[in-house]
Amino acid sequence: MQILSIIAHPRQTSFCHALSEAARRALAGSGHDVVHHDLYAEGFDPCLKAGEAYSIGDDLEAALSCGTDPVMLRYRREIAEADGLLIVHPNWWGKPPAILSGWLDRVLVPGVAYRLTTADGLPQGLLSIRTALILNTSDTPEERERADLGDPLELIWGRCVLPYCGVEHYVRHVFRPVVGSSDAQRRTWLSDTEAIGRTTFSEGREA
Repeated sequence: MQILSIIAHPRQTSFCHALSEAARRALAGSGHDVVHHDLYAEGFDPCLKAGEAYSIGDDLEAALSCGTDPVMLRYRREIAEADGLLIVHPNWWGKPPAILSGWLDRVLVPGVAYRLTTADGLPQGLLSIRTALILNTSDTPEERERADLGDPLELIWGRCVLPYCGVEHYVRHVFRPVVGSSDAQRRTWLSDTEAIGRTTFSEGREA
């Protein structure tokens, strides 16, 4: 499979980076072709430009030609060609970091990620991606996340973004609490991440 990997965390020494590296190591070891982007390291501009606000398109080539930024065209083409998606980011205020939200705005556009053909707002997903793996770090206990906050990241990825774009199968795993975790616990989490990466995309490929 060709897997597009995205990491969104400003610190290169973050545990998110360690998780991403572990997952990519497992994927490469399983024979997958991984295309990786570190949004902060690449200086990704999260602000959607007026010329990119292509809201009614239904054609890939038209969406790819909307705007003149060659970097953005590369991002769009890569996700259009991907079979799998790996995204790693922290839980910040119940949402992805702003740089990743901007990546969604600028990359998952009509003609690339979905098509709207009726007035009811129900899309036709266009991505070839059938399996996605979302890895999050958090310091909120799971019980409070679900009972008090409603797990907004699950709603964003599992109900809003991925199904809208045609992704049929996704796995989301949260590592928590990261603050105060021991070295031994982190090693276990990294080992778990490698196993999650192998099994998630193996199942997606068979499907």
